[in-house]
Amino acid sequence: MARPEAHSLRRRLLLQLLLGAAVMALGLYLAVRATAERATEAAQDAILIAAAENISDGLRGTEVGVEIDLNRATFSMVAAAGQDRLFWRVEVGRETLTGYDDLPLPGMVPDGTGPVVYEASYRGADLRLAAVGRSVMDRDSLQPALIVLGQTRFGQRAIADRLANGAALAGLAFFALAVPLSLIFTSSVLAPVRRLAEAVSRRGPADLRSMDHPTPRELAPFQEALNSFIARLRMTLSQTETFIAEAAHHIRTPLSTVRAEAEIALRRAEGEESRARLRSVIRAVDESARSAGQLLDHAMVAYRSNRMTQARIDLSAMLGDLARSFGPTADLRDISLTMIVPGPDAAEVIGDRVLVESALRNLIDNALKYTDAEGTVHVSLRHDGGLVVIEVCDTGRGLAGAETSMLTARFQRGPNAGTVVGSGLGLTIVAEVARAMGGAFDLSPAEGGGTCARLSLPAG
Repeated sequence: MARPEAHSLRRRLLLQLLLGAAVMALGLYLAVRATAERATEAAQDAILIAAAENISDGLRGTEVGVEIDLNRATFSMVAAAGQDRLFWRVEVGRETLTGYDDLPLPGMVPDGTGPVVYEASYRGADLRLAAVGRSVMDRDSLQPALIVLGQTRFGQRAIADRLANGAALAGLAFFALAVPLSLIFTSSVLAPVRRLAEAVSRRGPADLRSMDHPTPRELAPFQEALNSFIARLRMTLSQTETFIAEAAHHIRTPLSTVRAEAEIALRRAEGEESRARLRSVIRAVDESARSAGQLLDHAMVAYRSNRMTQARIDLSAMLGDLARSFGPTADLRDISLTMIVPGPDAAEVIGDRVLVESALRNLIDNALKYTDAEGTVHVSLRHDGGLVVIEVCDTGRGLAGAETSMLTARFQRGPNAGTVVGSGLGLTIVAEVARAMGGAFDLSPAEGGGTCARLSLPAG
């Protein structure tokens, strides 16, 4: 099954922050542009209305008709706002008195209560227009007058564009500032996650205590779930250890009983055929006991390698005890088991006693197993720099060209193993113990035939 693509929480948070900053910068630009357009439009409207009212003040009735005084200052006031073009129309009694007679009129004619401001297109340009209405005496009658003043919007738009461009630059500057701030903010927000991960990674394989690391409220459910998992793992490992111990007892004890009964029957058997069958039974029981023992030893090594109990181990004393325990086996096969080790406390290591004892027991057992009668197994212990080297040399069958990596693989045996009982796990156990304790293990041919096995462990 393909592994699902991992998502980066940091990247997602950073993108959301930058997206928010971009939206705010765009909103700033649009708000400033809309405000600038309204402000410039309001300013232009005020100027147009004031100018239109100023023009209307120049209307006066005479005996011969209506006259108008167009003040140049009025047009100068409007033109001062920019380089826009001006258009005007003065209509009295629905007749154009002056200006552009086709200039669009407002949809609602002002009635004198207030000006009217509107937009229209005229001669290919968009105009903003103001219309002011009043009454004027024309000869003997009162006539309605309409003053319309329009101006193109180029200046207004130019001012709005300048303000909007300034807002755009401000938005870009805000976004540019938001990038490093978002990086800092993202790192700050995710820092508790990183610290919690570091607290977990600093723990050793045997440390199965509950996490009691200060975390934000948002991480509390994750820490609780992690503690729950650790508790289940601790219980599972405890059950595994109990199972291994019980399995060793329930397997080895019946096999020992069967072997003892078979040996008693062998001594009492009279026929050669029966004695041969009983010897086969004893051999099969020995093979089963050895295989079961090494399988359980391998399971124990694999289990304890990840949760070693550190203690100071006196290798001299441990090798002495193992030599005494293997003495009867060596004597039974007429093998000389010799040992040269320094005095008490001269060779100590820091590690798991069960693992070290299992490795040394398998080393000696393997040497005795492949050494023929009247052979020699020699065990020595020495210092080599910062290492303690345990060397077990025998006069047995040798390696037959096999490499250490092949012989330490699980269930692999040398090409010259022949009919020797074995499971192919003894040297695997030794190599795994060396690796778990930061040491090394290698095999080499011994002088005059046989094999030398060297287990190197860091000195305590």
